[in-house]
Amino acid sequence: MARRFSILGSTLACSLLANACLHDFSGYHLGSDDATGGVAAASAGSAALGGAPNGDAGAEPGAGEAGAPSQAGAASQAGAASQAGSPGGSGAPNAGSAGSPDDPPTVDPPSCIGLPNTCGPGGAASCCASSLVGGGTYDRSNLPAAPATVSAFMLDDYEVTVGRFRTFIAAYTQDMTPAGSGKNPHDLGANPGWNTLWNARIPATAAALSSAVQCPSTTYTAAAGANESKAMTCVSWYEAYAFCIWDGGRLPTEAEWNFAAAGGTEERVYPWGEVTPDDTRAVFCPGSCNTVLAVGSKSPSGNGKFGQADLVGNVWEWNLDVYANPYPKAACNDCANAPADSTAPRVFRGGSAGNDAGYLLGASRYSRPAADHNGFVGVRCARNL
Repeated sequence: MARRFSILGSTLACSLLANACLHDFSGYHLGSDDATGGVAAASAGSAALGGAPNGDAGAEPGAGEAGAPSQAGAASQAGAASQAGSPGGSGAPNAGSAGSPDDPPTVDPPSCIGLPNTCGPGGAASCCASSLVGGGTYDRSNLPAAPATVSAFMLDDYEVTVGRFRTFIAAYTQDMTPAGSGKNPHDLGANPGWNTLWNARIPATAAALSSAVQCPSTTYTAAAGANESKAMTCVSWYEAYAFCIWDGGRLPTEAEWNFAAAGGTEERVYPWGEVTPDDTRAVFCPGSCNTVLAVGSKSPSGNGKFGQADLVGNVWEWNLDVYANPYPKAACNDCANAPADSTAPRVFRGGSAGNDAGYLLGASRYSRPAADHNGFVGVRCARNL
Protein backbone atom coordinates (compact mmCIF):
# COMPACT_ATOMS: atom_id res chain seq x y z
CA MET A 1 0.00 0.00 0.00
CA ALA A 2 1.34 3.43 -0.94
CA ARG A 3 2.36 5.58 1.98
CA ARG A 4 0.71 8.98 2.39
CA PHE A 5 2.34 12.25 3.33
CA SER A 6 0.72 15.46 4.44
CA ILE A 7 0.33 18.40 2.09
CA LEU A 8 2.82 21.19 2.56
CA GLY A 9 0.38 24.01 1.99
CA SER A 10 2.68 26.98 1.86
CA THR A 11 2.35 29.50 -0.94
CA LEU A 12 4.31 32.48 -2.14
CA ALA A 13 2.68 35.94 -2.08
CA CYS A 14 4.06 38.71 -4.28
CA SER A 15 3.25 42.31 -5.09
CA LEU A 16 1.16 42.85 -8.22
CA LEU A 17 2.82 46.16 -9.07
CA ALA A 18 3.79 46.36 -12.74
CA ASN A 19 3.04 42.66 -13.17
CA ALA A 20 6.40 41.87 -11.65
CA CYS A 21 7.71 40.20 -8.55
CA LEU A 22 11.36 39.51 -7.91
CA HIS A 23 12.50 36.90 -5.43
CA ASP A 24 15.84 37.59 -3.77
CA PHE A 25 16.91 33.96 -4.16
CA SER A 26 17.42 34.02 -7.92
CA GLY A 27 16.19 37.36 -9.22
CA TYR A 28 14.05 35.89 -12.00
CA HIS A 29 10.76 37.52 -12.97
CA LEU A 30 7.79 35.76 -11.42
CA GLY A 31 5.21 35.21 -14.12
CA SER A 32 5.14 35.37 -17.88
CA ASP A 33 7.81 37.00 -19.99
CA ASP A 34 5.06 38.95 -21.77
CA ALA A 35 3.36 42.12 -20.61
CA THR A 36 0.26 40.35 -19.31
CA GLY A 37 1.98 37.80 -17.11
CA GLY A 38 0.53 37.00 -13.70
CA VAL A 39 2.52 36.67 -10.54
CA ALA A 40 0.59 34.24 -8.36
CA ALA A 41 1.99 31.05 -6.89
CA ALA A 42 -0.14 28.07 -5.89
CA SER A 43 -0.19 24.33 -5.41
CA ALA A 44 -2.81 21.63 -5.71
CA GLY A 45 -4.93 21.79 -2.59
CA SER A 46 -4.17 25.45 -1.89
CA ALA A 47 -5.73 28.63 -3.30
CA ALA A 48 -3.88 30.76 -5.86
CA LEU A 49 -2.69 34.14 -4.57
CA GLY A 50 -3.72 36.55 -7.30
CA GLY A 51 -5.04 36.00 -10.81
CA ALA A 52 -3.34 34.25 -13.69
CA PRO A 53 -3.37 35.65 -17.26
CA ASN A 54 -6.67 35.59 -19.15
CA GLY A 55 -8.53 35.80 -15.84
CA ASP A 56 -8.00 32.14 -14.96
CA ALA A 57 -7.17 31.10 -11.42
CA GLY A 58 -3.74 29.59 -11.86
CA ALA A 59 -0.28 29.29 -10.45
CA GLU A 60 2.35 31.45 -12.07
CA PRO A 61 5.76 31.18 -10.44
CA GLY A 62 7.96 31.88 -13.46
CA ALA A 63 10.36 29.13 -14.33
CA GLY A 64 13.78 29.93 -13.04
CA GLU A 65 12.96 31.46 -9.70
CA ALA A 66 12.82 30.10 -6.18
CA GLY A 67 9.52 29.49 -4.50
CA ALA A 68 7.50 27.80 -1.82
CA PRO A 69 7.17 24.04 -1.35
CA SER A 70 3.95 22.29 -2.24
CA GLN A 71 2.99 18.62 -1.74
CA ALA A 72 4.87 15.47 -0.82
CA GLY A 73 4.76 11.85 -1.96
CA ALA A 74 6.24 8.47 -0.85
CA ALA A 75 8.75 5.57 -0.96
CA SER A 76 11.60 4.50 -3.29
CA GLN A 77 12.44 1.83 -5.84
CA ALA A 78 14.89 1.26 -8.69
CA GLY A 79 14.25 2.48 -12.25
CA ALA A 80 13.20 0.52 -15.31
CA ALA A 81 15.04 -0.41 -18.50
CA SER A 82 14.94 1.88 -21.55
CA GLN A 83 13.53 1.90 -25.04
CA ALA A 84 13.21 4.63 -27.62
CA GLY A 85 10.21 5.73 -29.62
CA SER A 86 9.69 5.37 -33.34
CA PRO A 87 8.57 8.03 -35.79
CA GLY A 88 4.98 8.18 -36.90
CA GLY A 89 1.66 9.37 -35.55
CA SER A 90 1.22 6.44 -33.21
CA GLY A 91 4.37 7.23 -31.25
CA ALA A 92 4.95 3.50 -30.86
CA PRO A 93 8.20 2.88 -29.00
CA ASN A 94 10.89 0.70 -30.49
CA ALA A 95 14.24 2.39 -30.91
CA GLY A 96 17.01 1.46 -28.52
CA SER A 97 15.11 -1.39 -26.90
CA ALA A 98 17.02 -4.42 -25.75
CA GLY A 99 14.51 -6.85 -27.21
CA SER A 100 14.85 -10.48 -28.29
CA PRO A 101 16.62 -11.56 -31.50
CA ASP A 102 13.19 -11.90 -33.12
CA ASP A 103 12.29 -8.26 -32.55
CA PRO A 104 12.07 -6.02 -35.65
CA PRO A 105 14.96 -3.62 -36.35
CA THR A 106 14.88 -0.52 -34.20
CA VAL A 107 14.43 2.94 -35.70
CA ASP A 108 15.27 6.28 -34.14
CA PRO A 109 12.56 8.95 -33.89
CA PRO A 110 13.13 11.77 -36.41
CA SER A 111 14.81 14.04 -33.86
CA CYS A 112 17.65 11.56 -33.26
CA ILE A 113 18.36 10.47 -36.83
CA GLY A 114 22.01 11.27 -37.46
CA LEU A 115 22.68 12.41 -33.90
CA PRO A 116 25.33 10.69 -31.76
CA ASN A 117 24.49 9.08 -28.42
CA THR A 118 25.47 11.86 -26.01
CA CYS A 119 22.89 11.73 -23.21
CA GLY A 120 22.62 10.09 -19.81
CA PRO A 121 25.41 8.68 -17.61
CA GLY A 122 28.77 9.31 -19.22
CA GLY A 123 27.09 10.96 -22.20
CA ALA A 124 26.78 7.63 -24.03
CA ALA A 125 23.02 6.92 -24.18
CA SER A 126 20.57 7.70 -26.97
CA CYS A 127 18.92 11.06 -26.37
CA CYS A 128 15.69 9.47 -27.66
CA ALA A 129 15.61 6.58 -25.18
CA SER A 130 12.11 6.01 -23.78
CA SER A 131 10.87 3.77 -20.97
CA LEU A 132 7.60 2.04 -20.18
CA VAL A 133 5.52 3.62 -17.42
CA GLY A 134 3.28 0.86 -16.12
CA GLY A 135 -0.26 1.97 -15.43
CA GLY A 136 -2.12 2.05 -12.13
CA THR A 137 -4.28 4.11 -9.79
CA TYR A 138 -2.83 6.82 -7.54
CA ASP A 139 -3.74 10.12 -5.90
CA ARG A 140 -2.85 13.08 -8.12
CA SER A 141 -0.53 15.46 -6.29
CA ASN A 142 -0.86 13.10 -3.30
CA LEU A 143 -4.43 14.30 -2.75
CA PRO A 144 -6.74 11.47 -1.58
CA ALA A 145 -9.68 13.47 -3.00
CA ALA A 146 -8.19 13.35 -6.54
CA PRO A 147 -7.55 9.69 -7.51
CA ALA A 148 -6.75 8.84 -11.11
CA THR A 149 -6.18 5.67 -13.09
CA VAL A 150 -3.49 5.89 -15.78
CA SER A 151 -3.00 3.34 -18.55
CA ALA A 152 0.53 2.20 -19.43
CA PHE A 153 2.42 4.48 -21.81
CA MET A 154 5.97 5.35 -22.82
CA LEU A 155 7.72 8.43 -21.47
CA ASP A 156 11.06 9.62 -22.83
CA ASP A 157 13.98 9.09 -20.49
CA TYR A 158 15.33 12.56 -21.20
CA GLU A 159 14.12 16.07 -21.73
CA VAL A 160 14.28 17.16 -25.36
CA THR A 161 17.78 18.39 -26.14
CA VAL A 162 18.94 21.37 -28.14
CA GLY A 163 20.32 19.00 -30.79
CA ARG A 164 16.99 17.20 -31.16
CA PHE A 165 15.08 20.46 -31.44
CA ARG A 166 17.54 21.70 -34.03
CA THR A 167 16.59 18.80 -36.31
CA PHE A 168 12.93 19.79 -35.84
CA ILE A 169 13.67 23.36 -36.88
CA ALA A 170 15.40 22.06 -40.02
CA ALA A 171 12.22 20.19 -40.98
CA TYR A 172 9.75 22.80 -39.71
CA THR A 173 6.85 24.35 -41.56
CA GLN A 174 3.97 26.16 -39.90
CA ASP A 175 1.32 23.76 -41.23
CA MET A 176 3.25 20.51 -40.76
CA THR A 177 1.15 19.21 -37.83
CA PRO A 178 -1.95 17.22 -38.91
CA ALA A 179 -5.30 17.99 -37.34
CA GLY A 180 -6.11 15.61 -34.49
CA SER A 181 -2.58 14.24 -34.20
CA GLY A 182 -0.86 13.82 -30.84
CA LYS A 183 -3.85 12.25 -29.05
CA ASN A 184 -3.82 10.21 -25.90
CA PRO A 185 -5.71 7.16 -27.26
CA HIS A 186 -7.37 6.33 -23.96
CA ASP A 187 -9.61 9.40 -23.64
CA LEU A 188 -10.18 10.90 -27.06
CA GLY A 189 -13.16 12.93 -25.91
CA ALA A 190 -11.02 14.87 -23.47
CA ASN A 191 -7.95 14.91 -25.71
CA PRO A 192 -8.86 15.90 -29.29
CA GLY A 193 -5.25 16.33 -30.37
CA TRP A 194 -3.74 19.12 -32.45
CA ASN A 195 -6.08 21.91 -33.49
CA THR A 196 -5.05 23.56 -36.76
CA LEU A 197 -6.16 26.91 -35.33
CA TRP A 198 -2.93 26.64 -33.34
CA ASN A 199 -0.88 26.89 -36.55
CA ALA A 200 -1.32 30.65 -36.34
CA ARG A 201 0.17 30.60 -32.83
CA ILE A 202 3.51 29.12 -33.89
CA PRO A 203 6.17 30.84 -36.01
CA ALA A 204 5.53 31.16 -39.76
CA THR A 205 8.94 29.86 -40.86
CA ALA A 206 11.87 27.82 -39.61
CA ALA A 207 13.92 31.01 -39.34
CA ALA A 208 11.20 32.62 -37.24
CA LEU A 209 11.07 29.57 -34.96
CA SER A 210 14.85 29.69 -34.53
CA SER A 211 14.53 33.33 -33.51
CA ALA A 212 11.56 32.70 -31.18
CA VAL A 213 13.43 30.13 -29.09
CA GLN A 214 16.34 32.47 -28.43
CA CYS A 215 14.71 34.22 -25.48
CA PRO A 216 16.79 35.34 -22.46
CA SER A 217 18.64 32.46 -20.75
CA THR A 218 17.81 30.04 -23.58
CA THR A 219 20.02 27.01 -24.14
CA TYR A 220 19.49 27.18 -27.91
CA THR A 221 22.14 28.69 -30.15
CA ALA A 222 21.68 29.70 -33.78
CA ALA A 223 24.56 27.44 -34.80
CA ALA A 224 25.33 24.02 -33.33
CA GLY A 225 27.79 24.25 -30.47
CA ALA A 226 28.51 23.13 -26.93
CA ASN A 227 24.85 23.05 -25.85
CA GLU A 228 23.56 20.27 -28.11
CA SER A 229 23.07 17.80 -25.24
CA LYS A 230 21.55 20.34 -22.87
CA ALA A 231 17.81 20.43 -22.28
CA MET A 232 16.09 22.64 -24.83
CA THR A 233 14.43 25.68 -23.28
CA CYS A 234 12.44 28.70 -24.42
CA VAL A 235 9.82 26.62 -26.25
CA SER A 236 6.16 27.58 -26.02
CA TRP A 237 3.50 24.99 -25.24
CA TYR A 238 2.41 25.05 -28.90
CA GLU A 239 5.96 24.51 -30.15
CA ALA A 240 6.56 21.74 -27.61
CA TYR A 241 3.38 19.92 -28.68
CA ALA A 242 4.21 20.29 -32.38
CA PHE A 243 7.71 18.93 -31.75
CA CYS A 244 6.48 15.85 -29.91
CA ILE A 245 3.92 15.08 -32.63
CA TRP A 246 6.55 15.42 -35.36
CA ASP A 247 8.83 13.15 -33.35
CA GLY A 248 6.20 10.40 -33.21
CA GLY A 249 4.89 11.20 -29.75
CA ARG A 250 2.73 13.67 -27.86
CA LEU A 251 2.73 15.78 -24.72
CA PRO A 252 2.12 13.78 -21.54
CA THR A 253 -1.12 14.54 -19.76
CA GLU A 254 -0.75 16.03 -16.32
CA ALA A 255 -2.02 12.78 -14.77
CA GLU A 256 0.58 10.77 -16.72
CA TRP A 257 3.48 13.08 -15.88
CA ASN A 258 2.56 13.15 -12.20
CA PHE A 259 2.17 9.35 -12.15
CA ALA A 260 5.70 8.92 -13.51
CA ALA A 261 7.20 11.48 -11.12
CA ALA A 262 5.39 9.91 -8.16
CA GLY A 263 6.66 6.42 -8.90
CA GLY A 264 3.10 5.38 -9.72
CA THR A 265 1.22 3.92 -6.80
CA GLU A 266 4.19 4.53 -4.46
CA GLU A 267 3.40 8.28 -4.51
CA ARG A 268 6.95 9.30 -3.78
CA VAL A 269 7.99 12.69 -2.48
CA TYR A 270 10.61 12.99 -5.22
CA PRO A 271 11.02 10.80 -8.32
CA TRP A 272 13.86 8.85 -6.66
CA GLY A 273 12.11 8.47 -3.29
CA GLU A 274 12.11 10.39 -0.01
CA VAL A 275 15.74 11.54 0.20
CA THR A 276 16.08 15.32 0.20
CA PRO A 277 17.44 16.64 -3.14
CA ASP A 278 21.15 17.28 -3.42
CA ASP A 279 23.56 17.97 -6.27
CA THR A 280 23.95 14.26 -7.05
CA ARG A 281 20.24 13.84 -7.85
CA ALA A 282 18.95 17.05 -9.45
CA VAL A 283 19.99 20.28 -11.16
CA PHE A 284 18.72 23.08 -8.90
CA CYS A 285 19.79 25.81 -6.47
CA PRO A 286 22.13 25.51 -4.67
CA GLY A 287 24.43 23.20 -6.58
CA SER A 288 24.20 23.74 -10.35
CA CYS A 289 22.27 26.95 -9.72
CA ASN A 290 20.83 28.75 -12.79
CA THR A 291 22.77 26.54 -15.20
CA VAL A 292 20.80 24.06 -17.30
CA LEU A 293 22.96 20.96 -17.83
CA ALA A 294 23.13 18.09 -20.30
CA VAL A 295 20.11 15.84 -19.87
CA GLY A 296 20.66 12.85 -17.62
CA SER A 297 23.71 14.39 -15.98
CA LYS A 298 22.36 13.28 -12.57
CA SER A 299 21.40 9.81 -13.79
CA PRO A 300 20.93 7.20 -12.48
CA SER A 301 20.83 8.51 -8.89
CA GLY A 302 18.15 11.07 -9.77
CA ASN A 303 16.05 8.76 -11.95
CA GLY A 304 12.41 8.02 -11.24
CA LYS A 305 10.98 4.55 -10.69
CA PHE A 306 10.38 3.99 -14.40
CA GLY A 307 13.80 5.13 -15.60
CA GLN A 308 13.27 8.80 -16.49
CA ALA A 309 15.98 11.34 -15.59
CA ASP A 310 15.51 14.98 -14.58
CA LEU A 311 11.80 14.68 -13.84
CA VAL A 312 12.49 17.39 -11.30
CA GLY A 313 15.15 20.04 -11.72
CA ASN A 314 17.09 21.13 -14.82
CA VAL A 315 14.06 22.50 -16.74
CA TRP A 316 10.33 22.74 -16.18
CA GLU A 317 8.33 20.46 -18.50
CA TRP A 318 5.11 21.32 -20.31
CA ASN A 319 2.10 19.04 -19.77
CA LEU A 320 -0.89 18.77 -22.10
CA ASP A 321 -3.50 20.10 -19.69
CA VAL A 322 -5.06 23.48 -19.15
CA TYR A 323 -4.43 24.44 -15.52
CA ALA A 324 -7.36 24.09 -13.13
CA ASN A 325 -7.41 24.20 -9.33
CA PRO A 326 -8.97 22.05 -8.01
CA TYR A 327 -8.69 19.31 -10.60
CA PRO A 328 -11.76 19.36 -12.90
CA LYS A 329 -12.68 15.77 -12.02
CA ALA A 330 -12.45 14.48 -8.47
CA ALA A 331 -11.73 10.98 -9.81
CA CYS A 332 -10.91 10.02 -13.38
CA ASN A 333 -9.56 7.40 -15.79
CA ASP A 334 -6.89 8.52 -18.30
CA CYS A 335 -8.12 12.06 -17.85
CA ALA A 336 -6.92 15.23 -19.51
CA ASN A 337 -8.18 18.79 -19.18
CA ALA A 338 -7.53 19.65 -22.82
CA PRO A 339 -10.26 21.73 -24.49
CA ALA A 340 -10.10 21.80 -28.28
CA ASP A 341 -9.10 25.47 -28.46
CA SER A 342 -8.28 27.09 -25.16
CA THR A 343 -5.92 30.00 -24.67
CA ALA A 344 -5.90 29.45 -20.92
CA PRO A 345 -2.56 28.81 -19.16
CA ARG A 346 -1.16 25.29 -19.52
CA VAL A 347 0.39 23.16 -16.81
CA PHE A 348 4.14 22.83 -16.39
CA ARG A 349 5.80 20.77 -13.67
CA GLY A 350 9.12 19.64 -12.26
CA GLY A 351 11.19 22.64 -11.20
CA SER A 352 14.34 23.94 -12.87
CA ALA A 353 17.98 24.86 -12.44
CA GLY A 354 16.80 28.26 -11.23
CA ASN A 355 14.68 26.92 -8.36
CA ASP A 356 15.33 25.77 -4.83
CA ALA A 357 14.34 22.35 -3.52
CA GLY A 358 10.85 23.55 -2.58
CA TYR A 359 9.87 23.35 -6.25
CA LEU A 360 11.24 19.85 -6.84
CA LEU A 361 8.35 17.95 -5.27
CA GLY A 362 6.73 15.62 -7.79
CA ALA A 363 3.32 16.80 -6.59
CA SER A 364 3.84 20.51 -7.32
CA ARG A 365 1.94 22.03 -10.27
CA TYR A 366 2.05 25.45 -11.88
CA SER A 367 0.99 27.17 -15.11
CA ARG A 368 2.08 29.65 -17.76
CA PRO A 369 0.43 31.08 -20.90
CA ALA A 370 0.67 28.57 -23.75
CA ALA A 371 2.44 31.09 -25.99
CA ASP A 372 5.06 31.90 -23.35
CA HIS A 373 8.78 31.46 -23.98
CA ASN A 374 10.97 31.10 -20.91
CA GLY A 375 14.63 30.20 -20.58
CA PHE A 376 13.92 27.54 -17.94
CA VAL A 377 10.92 25.77 -19.53
CA GLY A 378 11.37 22.75 -21.80
CA VAL A 379 9.60 19.53 -22.76
CA ARG A 380 9.64 15.74 -22.51
CA CYS A 381 7.53 13.64 -24.90
CA ALA A 382 5.19 10.75 -24.16
CA ARG A 383 4.53 7.92 -26.64
CA ASN A 384 1.62 5.57 -27.17
CA LEU A 385 2.09 1.82 -26.80
